[in-house]
Amino acid sequence: MAELYPGSNYDEIAAGLLQPADYRNPEPKARYHLVVIGAGPAGLITAIGAAGLGAKVALVEKHRMGGDCLNVGCVPSKALLAYTARHPQADFYDAFRWLRQVRADIAPHDSVARYTEAGVDVFLGAGELVDARCVGVSDLRLHTRRVAICTGASATLPPIPGLQDSDPLTNESIFDLTAAPSSLAILGGGPIGCELALVFARLGVEVHLFEMAPRILPLEIPAASAAVAQALQAAGVQLHTAAAVREIAASGGDARQVVTDAVRIEVSRVLVALGRQPNTAGLGLERAGVALTDRGFIRTDARLRTSRPGVFAAGDCATALQFTHHADAQARALVQNALFAPTARVSALVVPHCTYTDPEVASVGETPAVLAARGQAFDTYRCDFAELDRGRADPHGDGFAEVWTSPGSDRILGGTVVGHDAGEQIASLCLLMSQGLGLGAAGRTLFAYPTRAEYLKRLADAYNRSRLTPRVARVLRTWLDFTG
Repeated sequence: MAELYPGSNYDEIAAGLLQPADYRNPEPKARYHLVVIGAGPAGLITAIGAAGLGAKVALVEKHRMGGDCLNVGCVPSKALLAYTARHPQADFYDAFRWLRQVRADIAPHDSVARYTEAGVDVFLGAGELVDARCVGVSDLRLHTRRVAICTGASATLPPIPGLQDSDPLTNESIFDLTAAPSSLAILGGGPIGCELALVFARLGVEVHLFEMAPRILPLEIPAASAAVAQALQAAGVQLHTAAAVREIAASGGDARQVVTDAVRIEVSRVLVALGRQPNTAGLGLERAGVALTDRGFIRTDARLRTSRPGVFAAGDCATALQFTHHADAQARALVQNALFAPTARVSALVVPHCTYTDPEVASVGETPAVLAARGQAFDTYRCDFAELDRGRADPHGDGFAEVWTSPGSDRILGGTVVGHDAGEQIASLCLLMSQGLGLGAAGRTLFAYPTRAEYLKRLADAYNRSRLTPRVARVLRTWLDFTG
């Protein structure tokens, strides 16, 4: 069959696996141990984990299996970033065909068939709580001992005049494009905005990135923001910082004008990357007695229990830390707490995040700005990758790592890594923090030479030097004089 648009055949394959048109819901069991609403990362891992332990599990999904991550999030965005980095002359057709191929290649892992074969009863349709022990899907009733709400989050549109009428794109529609826009305005200079700005600039699209804060990636340290800003500008992205968008005005034909206090720029399409809101509407939460926070998330405790006994929640609908790996960790705790003794806590999780631009920015723990706002003192340790022997020998010797510790201690409070492999390099730092180990442990660890991972050894050496106070130095000299 001829392609209707770049990669349309792959879209057809993915749809057949994740939302089969001919699928018929099974006859419900008399009673389930667990009914999971939402088949994104949190729901998928909860369902298959519980079924693997022998529980009777039902999984309800109203759209496609895989949730945002597979369909409109991590997978397509990272596929485009990787393809355009490897193919500097890439065009829209090849890049978008590739993302759809990648999505189709991964789809079997999240498919209806895989979960059915794993013993999960999959129900396609909108689920809602009839009460705390029953979930409705169309005219079916799923009776259960426990319920897990894992419905994720969706893009939010701010009340900017003219925005709704401009047919705006979000992360939920940008990957459905069948042709490249001639120009693109991106509202929001956070991770999603920066990543997609880089992708489309590499594809030859005129890109304008608008951020209300004085710098892009405003939640990262200034040096990290500056590194990404320089890279985006080098790729051709036009940055507009400290620029609140006041209006999206109609222009000639299909064009739109993005209006700020300083500029009025005409573009063919507008992409909104200004945050996400939890998917809690239509779930019957109020009827079931499930409370929300002031920000609209499902209120949970450290064991993921909601205000209604027997109902749990995990993933983006219950936390502002909206990362696939965080949803994964929460899902594993939810299985333990819903089916067995509720002893698994998620309050102490060490949760990293990464923006996959070039350079990447990966962070974990607190930043100096947050620590200072709390009045908490800290020590700073920094290593530039160019200082390492691998950095001198490698053309990708860019970037740096900064780590912040408690004053006079090696206890790690947080850290940021900037570089082409920052997402990989942050892993060692996460391991240290999650195991309660400090920089001293890195100093006792052997790292392969020459590697960029040796940055941790450099930071540990710097910490050890800080312990060599004048008094300690005098004691050591006295000992050496005595033994000499």
